[in-house]
Order: sequence, then C-alpha cells, then structure tokens
Amino acid sequence: MSTIAQLGVAVIGIGKMGADHVRRIEEVISGARVAAVADPDRDRAAAAAARIEGCTVHTDPVAAMAAPGVGAVLIASPGPAHEAALLAALERDLPVLCEKPLTPDADAALRVLAAERKLGRRRIQVGFMRRYDAEYIQLARLLADGDLGRPLMLHCRHRNLSVHPYFTNDMLINDSVSHEFDAARWLLGQEITAVRVYRPTPASVTDTGLSDPQFVVFETDGGVVVDVEIFVNSGFGYQVQAEAVCAHGTARIGEAHGLLTNTAGRWGGTIAPDFITRFADAYDREVQDWVDAAGRGEVTGPGVWDGYAAVAACAAGIEAQRTGRRVPVEMIERPAFYGR
Repeated sequence: MSTIAQLGVAVIGIGKMGADHVRRIEEVISGARVAAVADPDRDRAAAAAARIEGCTVHTDPVAAMAAPGVGAVLIASPGPAHEAALLAALERDLPVLCEKPLTPDADAALRVLAAERKLGRRRIQVGFMRRYDAEYIQLARLLADGDLGRPLMLHCRHRNLSVHPYFTNDMLINDSVSHEFDAARWLLGQEITAVRVYRPTPASVTDTGLSDPQFVVFETDGGVVVDVEIFVNSGFGYQVQAEAVCAHGTARIGEAHGLLTNTAGRWGGTIAPDFITRFADAYDREVQDWVDAAGRGEVTGPGVWDGYAAVAACAAGIEAQRTGRRVPVEMIERPAFYGR
C-alpha cells in the first residue's frame, strides 16, 4: 500500500482490539498507515509492527505520539489509561479515535471535556461502533423520519458466548451495557435520566461475584423506557438485538438471518462468536470515516460529550446494580460547544 499522503496513525494498546485495528488500517481501509505502536508489552507491540515498513515500537504512549510521521492517535488501551493518553494527544492537537470507555469515571471524562473545550475544537471521537452498523443506521433513519410515530419503548438484548473469568458486575455495566446506553441516546436523540437493575435467579455466579444474566431498565428525558437483557455467559454465541416500539408500529434489528439451511428435519443458521465478528463492517466503516474526517481537519461521529454521558449512565447503573434502587443519572448541563 502506498504511503503517499496517508495519515500516520499511532495505535496505543495492542491487545485484541488494538491488534485488529492495526490490521484494519494496514489491510482494509484507505488513506492511513500505522506509523507507530505502543504497548507496555514491548514484544507484543513489536510483533504487531513487524511487517509494517517504518512503524516504530514503543512502551510509552507519549513517545509513540511524538514518533516521526504520526498525525493521529487510535487509543485501544484499557480504560484506566485513557485519560492520560487523551490529554497528551490534545496537547499535541492530534485527532483521536478512542475506544470506549472515554474514561472509567465521570470526573475524568469532565477533565478531558474541559481540555478539549480549551483547545477550541473537537479532536476526539469515541469508538461507539454500533452507530456505524448498517442495521443500526437503518433503524436510526427510520426513527428520525417519524413514519412509525413517537418512540415509546426500546427492547434490547445483549448476549455473549462467554467472558473472561475476571469479569465483574461493574464490568457488566461499564463494558457491555455502555453500548446500549450510547445506542439508545443516539437512536432516540434523548438523554438518560435514571437506571434500575433487576437480577433474576442467576444461570451462573462466578468467583468474581458476577451474577449473570441481569435486566437493566432506564428512562430518558423524552419519556421513553428502555430495557436491556444482558447475558454475558449465554454459552451459544454473540447476539445484539433491538426493537423500537413506536406509536404507529415497531422495528427490529439484529436477527442475523443471513443464510438459513433446512436439513435432516432441522432449520437454522449461524451465530457470531464475538463482537469483532458481528461488527466487523461497522468497525471498518468507523475507522474509515475517522480517517477521512481527520484528512479534512475534522472530527465527526460520537464525541467527548457522548463518552461522558455514557460514563455518567454507567455510574448510575452500577449504583442501581448494588442497591436495587432506581438511581438518577447525574450530569452537568450540556455545553453549547457540543451542540444538541
């Protein structure tokens, strides 16, 4: 692939998601190349860079941002490391694509928000990839057109084949339901005002205390009620589904009907094993759009305010999970800088 007029990207964090983004930038999308990689595990970073001409290897994210040819940053490191990397990128006025969460807590998100406002222009996009999924885009347009009338309810299902043994109840909200928080805000154009969590008799309780599945219900400032079945050790595959119930009809996505077979007295198809498979096209579209916008000197897509709103909803969700109560979402007033 030619490197002429290509955006040089520093990829921070070379775990499963970061490595997939390295592959995506080098092999799938256009207009960008991986100029530097950074990971605390230098051997892992070196393995990712091994076949990329001119890609430098670092253990320090700031050093990767300062590497020759770097003009943008993709952050795929664990959430607790995001704030420092985001602030460093803002100091250098670099466009950023940051995998969710923006930060692990609302106070940190507000510090990032303040730094971006001080810079005077948007530089950060948050990796809520569902906004780039073809079915989600179709549903968003349908709701925006108003043909089905006012949205009343949104039913969501989020199932994983399995999760790591270290997965906790907090992670159930921060790592999984956070996607539904953002998707609902985007689909409805409304903010989340309160969250409640119900726990049925669990299918399993892990050594970390994870009680699985759980049922999350939240309200919006437009009067819509959203429910999420979150089942992270379902044992059969990865499913993300949503059904909007409106005044004049319903619309459902995520059925994954693709190829169906009929044989030996049975009918059926396949279920994606994980989120990278299910949302592969969305990730491709997300990164391509980010690169295209950065080439124009812009940042589009979900931003710092969206990241902050999701983190605030997660905080309420975790408290609701622990207490069994309905918990209001605490947020600052939206700055004019971030529009509506």
